[in-house]
Amino acid sequence: MSKNIKIKRMITSLVAAMLIAVSVLGCGSSSSGGSGSAGGKILFLMTDTDDTFRATLSDAIVAAAKNQGIALDMVETGGDAEFESQQVANAKASGYTAIILRACDAATALQMNGAANGLPIVYVNAQPDDAHLEGGKYIYVGSDEYQAGQYQAEYILKKFGNPKSLDVMIFEGEIGHSATINRTKSVKQILKKGGCDANYVFVDTANWSDAEAKEKFGIFMKTGQNVDVIFCNNDTMALGAVEGLKQYGLDCSKIPVCGVDATADGCASILAGEMSFTVLQDAKGQGAAAVSAAAVMGSGGDLSTVEGATEDLKYVWVPFAPVDISNAASIN
Repeated sequence: MSKNIKIKRMITSLVAAMLIAVSVLGCGSSSSGGSGSAGGKILFLMTDTDDTFRATLSDAIVAAAKNQGIALDMVETGGDAEFESQQVANAKASGYTAIILRACDAATALQMNGAANGLPIVYVNAQPDDAHLEGGKYIYVGSDEYQAGQYQAEYILKKFGNPKSLDVMIFEGEIGHSATINRTKSVKQILKKGGCDANYVFVDTANWSDAEAKEKFGIFMKTGQNVDVIFCNNDTMALGAVEGLKQYGLDCSKIPVCGVDATADGCASILAGEMSFTVLQDAKGQGAAAVSAAAVMGSGGDLSTVEGATEDLKYVWVPFAPVDISNAASIN
């Protein structure tokens, strides 16, 4: 670990400790501004806010807590699993009643559940395995990632008039991430179900990055293959793919690019005639649902009272919504 990273961890730890001390003494306000009397007190752990959607989701969670009058402290973990685990383990003794966690690795959910000392955990943005969730206690709040890829594929099938074949490129997000896996899987399954025998000319991770997507599009161009459509697991990569098309003088209107998240930049690109399609992942809705679920479980309430809760009480789903030129202007 570099000296700079160590310093950053030390500063983050000190800040977290100060937040906890102030909260326990009752002489300071949390980032939500709530008193905590009605909905308890929530510890919100986020890996980072470098990614556009993670930043938007973080802002939404903090705003939702403030709007609901619930005390909430946010700590960025920097993707450090050990630091994350320490924060979870110390939460109960520090007076928190629930945890909202964007885990740096969803595979650590079982470890985090054990470290929580009985506190409920609301996982966001990185979905743990179903076996590591427990109804009404360790849950996931988000959108059904399969639906995002489904909407992308259905849009393309309609746009091309139910084609028998297509040359397809896919830019995937973080390797192993639940969104990466399920968005890609649904694109492939829906194309096949729609009678399209897709030829996958290039499928690779671009790690949610526009720069990586543009760079890898350049690598693809060296293969001399054709491409009919580009599916991207998020808008940022889709914007990189658009830049790649433009760099090589290719027509975006003839090679549709599909993203996910309906970010402001993504919608602007659609309105400019560059990207063709995206899928709204409702960060505000997810933030409000995550805070509501944490408050209810932290006070011993019934999770079924939270809109979108599944029958097994392991999930609270916030629906995706398709976005194209017809409604992109109304999204952000």
